[in-house]
Amino acid sequence: MNLLLLTPDDFVSDSLVKLQGRQLQHVLSVHQAKVGDTLRVGLVNSLMGEGTITALSTDAMEMDVILTEQPPAALPLTVLLALPRPKMLKRSLQHLTALGVKRIVLMNSYRVEKSFWQSPWLSEEKVHEQLVLGLEQARDTVLPEVIQEKRFKPFVEDRLPAMVAGKRGMVAHPVGGISCPHQISDEVVLAIGPEGGFIPYEVEKLEEAGFERIHLGSRILRVETAVTAITSKLYD
Repeated sequence: MNLLLLTPDDFVSDSLVKLQGRQLQHVLSVHQAKVGDTLRVGLVNSLMGEGTITALSTDAMEMDVILTEQPPAALPLTVLLALPRPKMLKRSLQHLTALGVKRIVLMNSYRVEKSFWQSPWLSEEKVHEQLVLGLEQARDTVLPEVIQEKRFKPFVEDRLPAMVAGKRGMVAHPVGGISCPHQISDEVVLAIGPEGGFIPYEVEKLEEAGFERIHLGSRILRVETAVTAITSKLYD
């Protein structure tokens, strides 16, 4: 936890916050902080800054905070992610958030098991938990938008064209296409398939929507590895 992410409910006055629960336990056990220490803080979807501990016990911590800094710039990237298995979903959401992606679309694909859509990890609360972990890791405050699209064809035909308009659409696919571009300035909509990749029909539908195929070579990567590798290469 490289940043304590605050919510409006944490404030007991204009500049005084009171924290309990997970954040308090982390400060006690990992930071081993004491009264007078200063920690990095940020208000969700707002500014960042520093908080000075004014009171600390095993039950609660109070901090005097000053928020003056803008959060880091977002990546000009929307990621369409074929819904992975729950454990991989958690890691992928954290990685994408930490990298600065601000719109994530969890989409269906032929190789996505139907049971994945019933996972409790898709609840608003559970998704939010993973996004917060990603923000805390990267010292960011702006929560990504997460959209769930459970039907492939209606999404790709009816809603995706507007999403990709004026942007560069790319679909990660190990067969055909070009090597993943490097250090680009374009705003990108990137589609990443499930384990085993998109089926040919899905790749064709994405191409009809204006996407081009890209690849990282012949290796077949895990979803969270591909997410990190492609995102980093595009904008590193």
